[in-house]
Amino acid sequence: AGFATALRTHSSGQAPPPPPPPPVPLTFAQQVRKDDADCIVGTYGRGDTPVYTHGVGCKLWDAEGKEYLDFTAGIAVNCLGHSDPAWVAAIAEQAGKLAHVSNLYHTEPGATLARRLVDSSFADKVFYANSGTEANEAAIKFARKYQLMKAQAAGAATHATGTVSFSNSFHGRTLGSLSMTWKEAYRTPFEPLMPGHGFATYGDLESARAAIVKGKTAVVFVEPVQGEGGIYPADAKFLTGLRKICDDAGALLVFDEVQCGLGRTGLLWAYQTVGVEPDMMTVAKPLANGLPIGAVLCKDHVAAAMRPGDHGSTFAGGPLVCHAALAVMDRVQGPGFLEGVTERGEQLRTSLREGLAGCARVKEVRGIGLLVGVQLDVMAGPVVAACRDAGLLVITAGKGDVVRLVPPLVLTAEEAEQGVAILVKAIRALPAPAAAAP
Repeated sequence: AGFATALRTHSSGQAPPPPPPPPVPLTFAQQVRKDDADCIVGTYGRGDTPVYTHGVGCKLWDAEGKEYLDFTAGIAVNCLGHSDPAWVAAIAEQAGKLAHVSNLYHTEPGATLARRLVDSSFADKVFYANSGTEANEAAIKFARKYQLMKAQAAGAATHATGTVSFSNSFHGRTLGSLSMTWKEAYRTPFEPLMPGHGFATYGDLESARAAIVKGKTAVVFVEPVQGEGGIYPADAKFLTGLRKICDDAGALLVFDEVQCGLGRTGLLWAYQTVGVEPDMMTVAKPLANGLPIGAVLCKDHVAAAMRPGDHGSTFAGGPLVCHAALAVMDRVQGPGFLEGVTERGEQLRTSLREGLAGCARVKEVRGIGLLVGVQLDVMAGPVVAACRDAGLLVITAGKGDVVRLVPPLVLTAEEAEQGVAILVKAIRALPAPAAAAP
């Protein structure tokens, strides 16, 4: 066929068409993005964002070699930053010994970590999970079982099963946790969700009192500092009043410290900033500095309701992740570490307020420790993109109109000032608000 085509072309006097150009080979980053688009369910919308290959401390590098200052920390996860030497050594040491045997047997790292968590908090017992949402699901089950056992002991025919959470809350994306999460866009596509849930207004005790009903409400979930919801710290009056409302109604109180716990506020646990103790606390994100772990910390009266077989997990509390978490605890509980978090947080907020003074787009700079939010009067997406182009990683919160800063807790003073300079420039580059009509 090829010879016949060539003969016809020759006899007609026409030149043969040029061969098609060879395909342009994809770069490493392009191939990664193509494989992602072709093969991974599209729930994250990563688009044409950089492909990161390695990091050290508070810095990341992408596949093209560009350097970024990381004020995202994997969404408040990498509390020791990237590639912390002691953390890396702990993982390598444990991986060379024992990574997993299931929860049918004892291992030392899980028991030692539980002792550390109990000794450093209000809690008497620990239950391990693999994430924050799993920890919250476990807390729901613990609360329902507690209420069942309490009702049976009292000879009651029914028991409380309902849940209450607050406006702007975020507790996870599995069905129970999702039921307690405020944002309708997250909940609506998956309804009907867990029945018996109600919302109250964050910071409003009268709203909480109306929503928490004796005999119906089993458990109340609240974040001492809301992260995803927009960086809102609760005050002592609200959490003290909420503790009393729960006690009066016979409802358990859960503090969700998945994002704000383990040093993020400048104290080891966020509840310590207000001096109010819950019945349960859920933790996860920073506990193993990037390896998947979650936990429910609870008091004895809650733990006593649970029996073998009531709940469980194949992977949770394994020796590898717990040994990594012990390395994190060693560092965070070390001399001067938490004081450094407080200092860097105050530096960030002070520098941002000074750098953004008089900026018409900025409504407020707020937060506690190294959980900082810049409230804008417009959506923050363009600021996030501009910062990334300039080598700074930040994320949004709230309705998308808050710039959220959750850098590693090892942030230096120099890195804090560098990040502030980039962010201030990006925010001040936003178009000015339109003049009001006369």
